[in-house]
Amino acid sequence: MRSAHSSSLTLARIAACTVVAVALLSACGAKDNAQAGPGAGAKMPPPQVGVITTKFQPVALETELPARVEAIRTAQVRARVNGVVLKRLFTEGSMVKQGQSLFQIDPDPYQAQLNAAQATLGRAQANLTSTAATVERYKPLVEAQAVSKQEFTNAVAAQKQAEADVNSAKAQVRIAKINYDYANVYAPISGRIGRALVTEGALVSSTEATQMALIQQTGNVYLNITQSAAELQRLRKNAGGKGTGSSVPVTVVLDDGTVLPQKGKLLFSDITVDQTSGQVTLRAEAANPDNALLPGQYVRVRLAQAELPAGILVPQQAVTRGGPNGDTLMVIGPDNKPVPRTVKIGSQNGENWVVTDGLKEGERVMVDGFQKLQMLPPGTPVQPVAWTPAATPEAAPAAPANAGAPAAKPNAAGAQAAAGTAAGSGNTRQ
Repeated sequence: MRSAHSSSLTLARIAACTVVAVALLSACGAKDNAQAGPGAGAKMPPPQVGVITTKFQPVALETELPARVEAIRTAQVRARVNGVVLKRLFTEGSMVKQGQSLFQIDPDPYQAQLNAAQATLGRAQANLTSTAATVERYKPLVEAQAVSKQEFTNAVAAQKQAEADVNSAKAQVRIAKINYDYANVYAPISGRIGRALVTEGALVSSTEATQMALIQQTGNVYLNITQSAAELQRLRKNAGGKGTGSSVPVTVVLDDGTVLPQKGKLLFSDITVDQTSGQVTLRAEAANPDNALLPGQYVRVRLAQAELPAGILVPQQAVTRGGPNGDTLMVIGPDNKPVPRTVKIGSQNGENWVVTDGLKEGERVMVDGFQKLQMLPPGTPVQPVAWTPAATPEAAPAAPANAGAPAAKPNAAGAQAAAGTAAGSGNTRQ
């Protein structure tokens, strides 16, 4: 049998363990209450999202098209006489002026031809002097019948033949002088000259018109633009047949997305469609003071070819393009719940998309705050606030204007988060 003293010790130990356990549970509960705070049971405020209020306004339908740069004036420097190149008188890649000497072709053969022509001219002039003196001497003699009329007639004919010989010799001198001058090759226009296409000692030919260099004026350049005829008709149809014509501003975009500060202008649009490609050619002119555009370079241009009487501008970051349901955005309903909406994009206008269908005037479109929706259950109300574009020194390059091309989807996650709530009520059309 256990002693009474042993039983008392066991009960005491059990009581002590019980007290310790209760104390630990109390401490854990106090810690949880301290972390939760006094307002743990209060409801979290709705997240703020940036919105814009839609409105109709006349907008220009912009499109982005490929183009090739072409120098506004080009001159091919070619040989006009035969000979061996003795000197190159310019620096490759430099600016040259009209009339500047570029190459020196061996002039000795042409100097000799010029000397021979001048000698022939002197002989013809001497013969003319002799025949003219004979005619003057025969005039009084034929009147006195001391000389026959036939002899006088022959003297007059000889004088006229001598005059013709003089004129022919003068022409030969002129030709020889031109050829001699052609031995010194001059710049036909002012501009930037490329590399020399011939070297000293090369034999050039006037028959083959050997090209020696190329001069291009690039202070202003042409932009040869190609556009699908079907796309041009679609733009004009969207604008109700109101085209903008020529002289519209043209924005130049380089391959890396850099937008040039100086704008060009559209000169004309061809009226003939290429039968092989189905495209129409347009030409624009742009200033190129710093030679950022090089002849033959591929660029893209943005221009407005039509004007929409009434359209809605939406920032590009608000639209999810190329999704399963087409182009979509988030509309904040009267209950402040975001609802996905399928819209129709007409074209691009700067940093905005032109929405032609799917929105009404006065609706609120969500522009930012899409990340906040990912952590909320579908259908959660939000607090809309007016959205202000971020002021950046250099705007990011705009997305291509092709309506069917996929673009960046910064709001794809937010759109998917709310899509389950309003999938059946979000396809409102105008």
